[in-house]
Amino acid sequence: MLPSAATPIESLRLAHLQLPSLQNVRVLVIGDVMLDRYWHGTTSRVSPEAPVPIVDVNRSEDRPGGAANVALNVVSLGARCTLLGCVGTDEAGLLLAEKLEAAGVVCDFVEVPDWSTIMKLRVVSRHQQLLRSDFETPLPEVCADLLLAKLPAHLDAASVLIIEDYDKGALRDTQAAMRAAAAKNVPVVVDPKSKPFSDYAGASLLKPNNQEFEAGAGAWSSEVGLSERADKLCRDHAIAAFVVTHGSEGMSVVAEGQHRHFPARSVEVFDVTGAGDTAAAVLGIATGLGWSAIDAARLANVASSIVVTKAGTATVSGPELALAVQADDRTDKGMLTREQVAHAVRLAKQAGEKVIFTNGCFDILHAGHVSYLEEARALGDRLVVAVNDDASVTRLKGAGRPVNELRRRLRVLAGLASVDWVVGFAEDTPVGLLEELEPNVLVKGGDYGVDEVVGADVVAAYGGEVQVLGLVEDCSTSEILEKVRG
Repeated sequence: MLPSAATPIESLRLAHLQLPSLQNVRVLVIGDVMLDRYWHGTTSRVSPEAPVPIVDVNRSEDRPGGAANVALNVVSLGARCTLLGCVGTDEAGLLLAEKLEAAGVVCDFVEVPDWSTIMKLRVVSRHQQLLRSDFETPLPEVCADLLLAKLPAHLDAASVLIIEDYDKGALRDTQAAMRAAAAKNVPVVVDPKSKPFSDYAGASLLKPNNQEFEAGAGAWSSEVGLSERADKLCRDHAIAAFVVTHGSEGMSVVAEGQHRHFPARSVEVFDVTGAGDTAAAVLGIATGLGWSAIDAARLANVASSIVVTKAGTATVSGPELALAVQADDRTDKGMLTREQVAHAVRLAKQAGEKVIFTNGCFDILHAGHVSYLEEARALGDRLVVAVNDDASVTRLKGAGRPVNELRRRLRVLAGLASVDWVVGFAEDTPVGLLEELEPNVLVKGGDYGVDEVVGADVVAAYGGEVQVLGLVEDCSTSEILEKVRG
């Protein structure tokens, strides 16, 4: 359930979390391992046989995938890792072991004769993935028992167990793995696929994505609906926390009756392959350190935003993550829905933070906007920027506007250091949002009086402030457009 106004709120920033040395964190990963193979080449022709490009392959690259990529992320971040999985007695299995052991991962594999290691082949040209081919056959059932038998010997030294379940056959009796970990008081983080959530009863944290959560909990239409379903699953199956990942929309956390949403950080996304593996690794390490699920998710959200800027199945290093946290300790910034921004503002005010609100079309962001937003942000602790949607901009500005669609305008604003949260609205005025959010200060730029600001009466009614800031001279969206047209 959503926290009430009386719920004590810890800091909404990562500044209070010092990233310690991870040398003493021992992560045990068990699950489906695979090899990710990339064929890179140039494309300049279309096949005469079919309307498809011809790729002249000039380079091949192999990377650990699945549970193996989680293990690789763990050691890249600076922790120790042992990986349990099943491989064939083939070239792909040998390559996996060589690459992992060279990186510092301790591998304890079940070697399966007459079975091929799972491999995913991606054909890439001009930094674009053109094709993916999967090579996999069913894993003999006895292999899951052999793998499970290896688990107890490694639990004594483990700080945390990560179950990476891709439903490829390596994990059949997940409850047996959960019981073995519980017997040694080892917390368990699960990255599930399609098994019922009851199979992971007793877990410290489950990390499904949107589709996986909906398959296990049913559809939801709001953050409240997600929170209610996750809260019920926690109670029914003794699961301590859910972290539901939403791809480009960030991640939601439900733990101990609390709910948080962390929007995806504003970065240039290059490739989302393996982002879930990075998140699982960070959640596992943070759980092994004894951090709360909410703090673990904050850190995982930052790590995921780093890895999606890289090509293919990639990892994040400890220094990279530490620098990202140091550079920007606010891990909940970004684009939010109307419901999410209301929840975020409520939490900020409970934490004693002063919330500033402004609104506009922001069709073509210019120096005047940037200066104005920086001045607005300096008035408090959080800046909310509400942006008119495309239809309302057309009504206000006329045909041909906006030049940039809402999603792009939100993205640009979210990337500014001065802006905490951006949200779109469909009405011509922000009065409805002001009534919902009740910010401490409403700010507008211009040369009119405070009493002329739209929504000033609403803010005054609940005791808030209204301030009018100046605009930078010679900066106008209309003038910029006229110059372009000329």
